Amino acid sequence: MADINDWQALSAKEVKGKDLNWQTPEGITVKPLYTAEDVSVDPGLPGFAPFTRGVRASMYAGRPWTIRQYAGFSTAEESNAFYRRNLAAGQKGLSVAFDLATHRGYDSDHPRVVGDVGKAGVAIDSIEDMKILFDGIPLDQMSVSMTMNGAVIPILAFFIVAGEEQGVPRAQLDGTIQNDILKEFMVRNTYIYPPEPSMRIISDIFGYTSREMPKFNSISISGYHMQEAGATQVQELAFTIADGMEYVKYGVASGLDIDKFAGRLSFFFAIGMNFFMEVAKLRAARVLWHRVMTQLGAKDERSKMLRTHCQTSGVSLQEQDPYNNVIRTTVEAMAAMLGGTQSLHTNALDEAIALPTDFSARIARNTQIILQEETGMTKVVDPLGGSYYIEALTSELVDKAWEIITRVEAEGGMAKAVAAGWPKAMIEEAAAGRQARVDRGDDVIVGVNKYRLASEDAIDTLEVDNHAVREGQIARIRAVKAARDEAACQAALAALTEGAKGSANLLELAVEAARQRATLGEISAAMEEVFGRYGTTPTPVKGVYGAAYAGDDRYQQVLDGVAAVSRRLDRAPRLLVAKMGQDGHDRGANVIASAFSDMGFAVTSGPLFQTPEEAAKLALEAGVDAVGASSLAAGHKTLIPKLIQLLRDAGRPDIKVVAGGVIPPQDYDFLREAGVQGIYGPGSNVVECAADMLRLLGHNMPPLGEDA
Repeated sequence: MADINDWQALSAKEVKGKDLNWQTPEGITVKPLYTAEDVSVDPGLPGFAPFTRGVRASMYAGRPWTIRQYAGFSTAEESNAFYRRNLAAGQKGLSVAFDLATHRGYDSDHPRVVGDVGKAGVAIDSIEDMKILFDGIPLDQMSVSMTMNGAVIPILAFFIVAGEEQGVPRAQLDGTIQNDILKEFMVRNTYIYPPEPSMRIISDIFGYTSREMPKFNSISISGYHMQEAGATQVQELAFTIADGMEYVKYGVASGLDIDKFAGRLSFFFAIGMNFFMEVAKLRAARVLWHRVMTQLGAKDERSKMLRTHCQTSGVSLQEQDPYNNVIRTTVEAMAAMLGGTQSLHTNALDEAIALPTDFSARIARNTQIILQEETGMTKVVDPLGGSYYIEALTSELVDKAWEIITRVEAEGGMAKAVAAGWPKAMIEEAAAGRQARVDRGDDVIVGVNKYRLASEDAIDTLEVDNHAVREGQIARIRAVKAARDEAACQAALAALTEGAKGSANLLELAVEAARQRATLGEISAAMEEVFGRYGTTPTPVKGVYGAAYAGDDRYQQVLDGVAAVSRRLDRAPRLLVAKMGQDGHDRGANVIASAFSDMGFAVTSGPLFQTPEEAAKLALEAGVDAVGASSLAAGHKTLIPKLIQLLRDAGRPDIKVVAGGVIPPQDYDFLREAGVQGIYGPGSNVVECAADMLRLLGHNMPPLGEDA
């Protein structure tokens, strides 16, 4: 019988000395062959501690995962109709996406949210909107997940009162609120208040829900946005578990019994294209959570049981050759299933450029239904359990994540680590490294940097009429305020402000304000009066992108071009990277700022959440030659033309404005007519973008790879 030495000799001969080991971005060396000698830990059985193989003994053989599609757009009426169509077609639970104005605690009539209302989620301004959102959807029978962190107090209050007014006691409400503010400060940035009062809000929600809402999950600790921001799977795993530890410690410090609330905590992970790594990541997460909860003093095994929702990766979706996204989503859905998720959202093929249409959402939903109904994959519990590779990879992830968790705890916990900024910097370094590998072609993306189509056919996409939605929302706000008992409403808001000064439960006070028809903006402002509003300016990493391009001829062409422009201007070319609107996702903006800095541009990174007026003022003060406007939330048709007009009005039409991010191709002509001089969607090569910028600045830049 052949042994491992025979195999090594044979494989070496077949590949003629090529090294078959693979180094992952996580720093894990993956061998081409795994044997029993690589497995050192017994994974146990499903349903038993430490739950490596699943949280239930029967897993999907007993009941499949919940198909929970994340959706919300435009008005409550439009979203409600979309939900009801999906439920009729086989979806099992709701997952609500709110617009960015709502996330940031602004009513739709606020001047800062002109371009954001209804664009990347549903606009919710009052209890009346929430009631419409769930009209005809019985809240005593439907599990509802809500992705909300900054404005979590008014949104949860509206949900509770909507249940009441539907005749459903809050004790019967079933679902999850994300309520994970630490990851907002780290990567997603849809925060409102500073860290300390934000953590108090989480403790208040733990306290209220543990007393009043026994079926409701009071937090969904989210790694999803970390991976979307560029984190490796080890970083996503470690920081998510560390966040969970911090929340549990805050809950205990506020006087709660750990076993009274910990069993209602849930998690949320991204599932990307590294198939086996993602399977192992979910298994490792369960091992780690059991370990940390035991250390924190939990006695009930349910408190130590990590239950998770997953979503296929948004970053892996590509604008180019978009039907490839169906395959990507299917692969990622299979990884989530084989990793043992409790619920799953599958992204639609068009979400790299727009909100999903009914057509694309149906394909995404049916991906899960087919996996459940046609493949036989649900018939066996943990089908990959016992795989030498999977078990070895699971152990490796546990060990590498534990190293980071140990550092976090040694430095005082995740809240202090986030304040120090090193987790965010670590993720941004990983993001810059990934972008460089894609641009160089080291990491293949089919249809983007390999097997690229000569021409792309346009696909139909969904567009929300932002102006019409905002006008409708403003009219409803006025009607709500006109019909309410104003004195009772103001008294409830004043009580909330006083409660914020003291130690009263903020959710309990907000529920009363919601009953009195206070708006989301008013409830948020009542707490902001005490807590203040938090804001930061990005500080992109330097040197990572450039280091990956050492010795690259095309990159050197750009460096030479920047040097030539610098000699002509007698200074480096100046670029403002602007984030307008209320979208906090800053991966793309930070990658551009990092890469262009490495290439010799003088880059100013604007603060998040700017208005066009603020961006124009900063551009003029910094004396920039160009502005790169980053758009991920469909506000580009409102915000970027306004910025261009303001620069013209200030006598600076010479400042070049380019746009990047999630922009449907059918909007390109509109933006060009408005004065945008370059448009760079998902999948754009950053070195090519820099070369194009040099051409816009008047440099005779030849196509990369050709001599000048």
